[in-house]
Amino acid sequence: MATWFWYAIAAAILYGLHQVFTKLAADNISDGLGGLVVEAAAAVTIAIYLVFLWLTNSWTQKATATGIWYSILTGISVGAGTVMFFLLFQKGGPLSAVPMVLAGGAALMAVSGILFFKEPASWPRLLGIAFSIAGLFLLRYAPEK
Repeated sequence: MATWFWYAIAAAILYGLHQVFTKLAADNISDGLGGLVVEAAAAVTIAIYLVFLWLTNSWTQKATATGIWYSILTGISVGAGTVMFFLLFQKGGPLSAVPMVLAGGAALMAVSGILFFKEPASWPRLLGIAFSIAGLFLLRYAPEK
């Protein structure tokens, strides 16, 4: 099995926990402050990782201006997305809606991969994109509390 697969599993678990903890926090902290705490904790976690790399002589970090710019855009997207998840939960959105919301993001990534990164467009991939988008729209019809 490819090495990246295990990183994908770990990322899926951690992002799943991210939403569970956001749901638990949403009734106890405002959206903006909650998002700030989340992102500050993330920054500290990454700083600890960098210190670990430095102390273990494993430092292979590099940067270009383009890489920094895209990383800033990533941070803006993550920060705004975190605030949106807080608002989703504070407005009564169920935790069970998150997979479909993330599936919408997955569809966006898949379409971007095909259009901009020249990844192959197979029928199963296109069908998965369609199902992701359909699932997102089906959330509108979920029974309310």
